[in-house]
Amino acid sequence: MSRSAHPAGPRHADVLPEGHYSAPPADLNHLDPHVWSRTVTRNDDGAVEVGGIDVRDLAAEQGTPAYVLDEADFRARCRAWRAAFGKDADVFYAGKAFLSRAVVRWLHEEGLDLDVCSGTELAVALDAGMPADRIAMHGNNKTPAEIDRAVAAGVGRIVLDSFQEIVRVAAAAERHGRRQRVQIRVTVGVEAHTHEFIATAHEDQKFGIPLAGGQAAEAVRRVLKLESLELVGIHSHIGSQIFDMSGFEVAARRVVGLLGEIRDEHGVQLPEIDLGGGLGIAYTSADDPAEPHQIAKSLTEIVTRECEAAGLDLPRLSVEPGRAIVGPTAFTLYEVGTVKPLEGLRTYVSVDGGMSDNIRTALYDAEYSVALVSRRSDAEPMLSRVVGKHCESGDIVVRDAFLPADLAPGDLIAVPATGAYCRSMASNYNHALRPPVVAVADGQARVIVRRETEEDLLRLDVG
Repeated sequence: MSRSAHPAGPRHADVLPEGHYSAPPADLNHLDPHVWSRTVTRNDDGAVEVGGIDVRDLAAEQGTPAYVLDEADFRARCRAWRAAFGKDADVFYAGKAFLSRAVVRWLHEEGLDLDVCSGTELAVALDAGMPADRIAMHGNNKTPAEIDRAVAAGVGRIVLDSFQEIVRVAAAAERHGRRQRVQIRVTVGVEAHTHEFIATAHEDQKFGIPLAGGQAAEAVRRVLKLESLELVGIHSHIGSQIFDMSGFEVAARRVVGLLGEIRDEHGVQLPEIDLGGGLGIAYTSADDPAEPHQIAKSLTEIVTRECEAAGLDLPRLSVEPGRAIVGPTAFTLYEVGTVKPLEGLRTYVSVDGGMSDNIRTALYDAEYSVALVSRRSDAEPMLSRVVGKHCESGDIVVRDAFLPADLAPGDLIAVPATGAYCRSMASNYNHALRPPVVAVADGQARVIVRRETEEDLLRLDVG
């Protein structure tokens, strides 16, 4: 039995998605460059290297599990997005995908702006030196303290998500003697082809102010009446892990329609339109994401066409790639603990991490790839399920994949495309210690987020 899967993964664990491997790959040692970061190769010993460093050395020095981030690949992707959209558009890296002080510095150096959605993400950004005017503040329930901090810091945009936030941001701006630049996030009624938990533009969800019923138009009227707020644009975000651009076309048409209404009613042409992020990446070889220049061309053409039809000046376009930048640049390195064959079914491969370092498979039924990385193997392929060490039957890292039949305890395996929403969603379930993030480049490895320790957890437990 099979069913049509969403790009984020099948919704149910008891069925296999369409396109599931009907046969093992021709070469289990092959590393698909669409899935792995750009400097990943196998050396003469058959072990995987990244950034010129053997994963066996990384495991010996840093332990496992560990997130290994290819800095050169991250920077190259930043440059590709910046170049694709050019000087007449803004590229905001979505910090929720993964944020650290090192990442903030890389973004600053590569010319990208930053989107944060909590006061503590803002704190990291400011501490690492990102200019406040290059930061946008998101969130569906920003606390008064978070709003106050953002206004006081002088963030470039606050994205208003409710009628209550209009009042709160205006009050904070008045207290600080500022005229705060804001956008209004609208829900445009587009349900992106993605998992229901990460589709964010249909009406029945928590984000944004609906276009339906004139609510977005009312929010515009309220903002325009407040002297302490400067309405600079409309924001739309339709979901995550999206491959089909048709959803953006419908969203842009509806947002531009609202811009036309604002012009006609208020005599104001807003200068910005933000279409959010959500562009998909390759988690498996079956995924085929577009390149940044293709995405930029498509989005620019969509907005240009809709504005020309409405007789509007072309607004400045903003996008918010997060996963599309950091997702492909990292893999998670594990050590195999047990190998348990179940005759007639599959082999369960248990690793020293699990849902505490990658919740996406349990949460979204997300699909991943996996490979033996500490050596080459010519053994027969075996259908495997990579699972963690937590006390949950749903503690699955890779639901179905082929690994060599001679896989044994002590081998190193790696799951690629874990740069986004893995460390940022990691937990201490079963009091697991969250893994480090190790950046590699030019034969050098450095820890940018250290591994948690028992002392860290005990220090939080005040007894």
